[in-house]
Amino acid sequence: MYAVEQFDYTFPDELIAQQPTEPRDHCRLLILDRELAQIRHQHFYNLVDLLDESTVLVRNNTRVLPARLFGHKDTGGKCEVLLIHQVSAQEGLVSWECLTKPGLRFGQTVTFSTNFSARVRADALETHQNLYTRVLDFNCTDKDFSKYLNQQGHTPLPPYIAHNVNTEAELRQSYQTTFAQHIGSVAAPTAGLHFTADLDKKLEAKGVKILEVTLHVGLGTFLPVQPEQLMHKTLHQEYFELTTEVAQQINQAKQTGKKIISVGTTTTRVLESCAQHGQVVAQSGSTQLFIQPGDRFQIIDGLITNFHVPRSSLLMLVSALVSAPNTSHPFSEFAVSAMGKAYLEAVAHRYRLFSFGDAMLIW
Repeated sequence: MYAVEQFDYTFPDELIAQQPTEPRDHCRLLILDRELAQIRHQHFYNLVDLLDESTVLVRNNTRVLPARLFGHKDTGGKCEVLLIHQVSAQEGLVSWECLTKPGLRFGQTVTFSTNFSARVRADALETHQNLYTRVLDFNCTDKDFSKYLNQQGHTPLPPYIAHNVNTEAELRQSYQTTFAQHIGSVAAPTAGLHFTADLDKKLEAKGVKILEVTLHVGLGTFLPVQPEQLMHKTLHQEYFELTTEVAQQINQAKQTGKKIISVGTTTTRVLESCAQHGQVVAQSGSTQLFIQPGDRFQIIDGLITNFHVPRSSLLMLVSALVSAPNTSHPFSEFAVSAMGKAYLEAVAHRYRLFSFGDAMLIW
């Protein structure tokens, strides 16, 4: 079993991107040949020159909720609520599992506005430091909930984006992929943020097939990896859907020798969760798949991704793709791995890191 400490690296804080690159597809692109461990430096728009009709791109079309709410407890104190996933939506009652700061007691009420409040239905254990999960029953129908959330919710930016000066309206656009469809995420599938409608047209003109799956990003994005998760190889549950039509197209592409390039770790987890004997099976449900070095990928041949936070499950997934049995490179710890050396070069070349940062193509 690995230890979280084996997936660490250092970087200067000023490399954490606080704003997205504009235009989106003008961010930098580090290209890593995972078998040869060779690195090239390009820009994201160069994908048009790199990909052709032999490539299928698969992306995550989830849409980010304005999932952060600010209110007051019935005792008068301030309270912050972050929606994680919907528990139920019955007539006159919408329930969500939430992170609350500070923690709330059973039966407490949080008021967000005159007509919008929630009552704590169920306690849960403290999950990490000052973050607590609770099930909240909101005092409205599903339709009204969506209206109130759109009016009062805030974009759930990661905590390391602390100096963004955009308005809420601007953030809702910049922290959303151009192809987002199905609302339900509390974080953006950030590898997809680099695509533009113009780039999509150019890729399709080259014969690149673009397919989409759905995974609603949830609690696992906000919490650090725990030792028991490493041991049991499970993450927090996240809802996904892979349709029959998309599954058929992926399987046909693989049978004809085309390369499947996954856009983002969330897309990768959908495809590998649905893998059976080298093909994908259409399904929907929840996945807890935790990919670590030593795991064999069945579906993807490459990955477009961002540069990830140290000690994260995302860093472990990309490390696995560049390590045995998926390449000839053994893995002992991130710092001396092929992926770790690529990150070292990215830091040396002043690549922008994390959600609004630059991109990497691993193939």
